[in-house]
Amino acid sequence: MILFVHPPVAKPCEPPAGIALLSSVLKAADVPVRVLDANLEGISFLFEKGAEPVYPGEDPWTRRARRLVRKNLALLKSPDGYRKPAEYRRAVSDLNRVLEIASSPEAQAELANYRDKELSPLRSRDLLRAAAEPERNPFYSFFSRRLDREINGNGIRLVGFSLNYLTQALTAFAMAGYVRRRYPGIGVVFGGGLVTSWMRRSRDLGPLRAVADSLIAGPGEKAMLRLCGKPGQPPAGTAPDYSEFPLGDYFAPGRILPYSASRGCYWMKCSFCPENAEGQPYQPVPDENVLEDLSRAAARVNPVLIHFLDNAVRPSLFQALIRRPPGIPWYGFARITDHLGKRDFCRGLRESGCRMLQLGIESGDQRVLDELGKGMELRTASLALNNLKEAGIATYVYLLFGTPAETEESARRTFSFVAEHSESIDFINAAVFNLPFTPGEQPEHLTTMDFYDGDLSLYRNFVHPRGWDRKSVRRFLEKEFFRHHDVRQIILRDPPSFTSNHAPFFAVS
Repeated sequence: MILFVHPPVAKPCEPPAGIALLSSVLKAADVPVRVLDANLEGISFLFEKGAEPVYPGEDPWTRRARRLVRKNLALLKSPDGYRKPAEYRRAVSDLNRVLEIASSPEAQAELANYRDKELSPLRSRDLLRAAAEPERNPFYSFFSRRLDREINGNGIRLVGFSLNYLTQALTAFAMAGYVRRRYPGIGVVFGGGLVTSWMRRSRDLGPLRAVADSLIAGPGEKAMLRLCGKPGQPPAGTAPDYSEFPLGDYFAPGRILPYSASRGCYWMKCSFCPENAEGQPYQPVPDENVLEDLSRAAARVNPVLIHFLDNAVRPSLFQALIRRPPGIPWYGFARITDHLGKRDFCRGLRESGCRMLQLGIESGDQRVLDELGKGMELRTASLALNNLKEAGIATYVYLLFGTPAETEESARRTFSFVAEHSESIDFINAAVFNLPFTPGEQPEHLTTMDFYDGDLSLYRNFVHPRGWDRKSVRRFLEKEFFRHHDVRQIILRDPPSFTSNHAPFFAVS
C-alpha cells in the first residue's frame, strides 16, 4: 500500500492534481493507494485550535478573529462571500491572524505561506534539522496522529510526499522525519515540482537522501510504478482520480476541478524561463482525450469551476472547447496569440465557459518582448485585452519588471500600457525578475552572484547590464506604479492569499 501526502502549506482551495494523477495510474496497475491532503486537514486543525475561547487581555483584532473563525470559513465557501469584496478581505485577514496565533513561536503558518524564524527551505541543513526535530513544527500534533492513523493497520510500505512549493518544504521534511523515526521500515519518496527544480538545477542533493530513499524529477508515474515492482510505461489516457479527497471541505464556493492538458510549455522560446532551465519537454494530452476526461471527471466531481493547470493552454484546445463546451466555467493561462485578437474567437471562448484568462504580458515595450523571445506583438495584446473585456472574460495580467532587457524607460512604457488598458485589466501580478539558476551555465553578458544564502536556491542575483537594479525597480513600483489611481484599483481587486485561484469567482457574472 502506498500513501501519497500533500503537505502544508499551499492554498487550500482545490485538491492536489499531482497525487490525484499518480493515484489513478497506480490503481490502474493494481497498486493499492491511499491519499492524504495534510495541507487542508492541517490548516483546518490549526483553525480549530485557534478558535479556542478568547483569553483575557487579547487585542480586539485577535478576539474578533477567534470568535469569527467558523463564520469566516463559511463565507469563503459561499458564493455570497464573493459578492462582498470588503467582507471577503476582512475574513481572509482574520483567518490568517488565527493561523498565526495557533502556530508556534518558531514558525507561523498562513493560508498561502509558511515562515520559520530560524530555518530556511533553501538550505539542506535546515531541511535535515526539520526532519530531525519534527516536534518544533506547528503542525506536529496534527500530522503525528494523522500519519499514525494512516500507517497503522493499512499495510503502508511507502510514503510519497508531493512537494511543489517552498512553503511546503519544511513541514514535508518534518513529516518525513517523523515517519523515519517511528516507522524505520517504511520507504520515503519525494517528488513534485520543487523537487524537480532542485534536481535539475541544484548542485548537490546528497544531504537530502539522508531523509528520502528516492527523489523523483518530472512526471512521477513511471518511477513510482518501478518502485512498486511494476516496471514499464504508465497506461495511456489516465485521468486524475479525486474520489478519495474531501471535495466539499476546500475553501472555495463549490468544488474546483484541477486538470492538466499538457506538461511543459508549447512555446518554450522565452529566455530566462524556468521551463527552459529545467528542460521539461512538451507533452500534450490529445484534445479529444481532454474533452472526454473533463466530461467523466465532471460527472464524478460535480465542479463549479475547471482550473487548467497548463503553462499555457494551446490554441487547438481552445478551439476544441469552443466546439464542444464542457458545460462548466473554466480558466487558465494563455499566450497572447492572433486568436485572441479576433472578436469572434473571444466570444466563442466565453460561450464555452471561459471566465478568466491568465496572460503573461510581462512588458509594455516591444523591444523588451522581442529580446525575451516572447513571440508576442503589443498591438495583439491590446486587441486581446479589449476583445476579452467585450466578451465578458476577466483577465489576470502578469508583469515582469527588472529583466536584463528592461530599462527604466521600458518600465515606464509598461506603466503607460497598463494605464491605457486599465479598463480591460481585472487583476495584476507585478513581479520583480529572478534569474533562474542553472548549474555550470553563466548567462551571456551577465555577471551573477548568490541571491539567497542557501545551497538549494533556484535563482541567482546579477548585475543589471543597463543599471536597472532590483532596488531601483522596487522604488519605481512602490513610489509610482502602485500609487497610480487606476493601477491601484486593479491591485486592490486581487483576492488576498488566494489571488488567481479565487479571482474567477469575483469575475463570474
